[in-house]
Amino acid sequence: MPILQIEHKVPDYDGWKKAFDSDPINRKKSGVKRYRIYRPADDDKYVVIDLELSNMEDARLALIALQNLWGKVQGKVMMDPQTRILEMVETAEL
Repeated sequence: MPILQIEHKVPDYDGWKKAFDSDPINRKKSGVKRYRIYRPADDDKYVVIDLELSNMEDARLALIALQNLWGKVQGKVMMDPQTRILEMVETAEL
């Protein structure tokens, strides 16, 4: 399953989380199976999000939907997004 990884600055985490929870791209309909949100231990104004998707096409389409959304909220809810689509190569539990 591909992972769409997103990271960016947020002016206010609680405000960003409220916007994230409103789900403006309809993650489930977009093929997102699960997500994870991370924040660096030393920077509460930065987030890293992993969206796990069903297939590569869903990942590309979700990225396009997010890029369209970001054009409307850049600087208000989030700033300077960086993205990459990752393919899981290996996982193990120890």
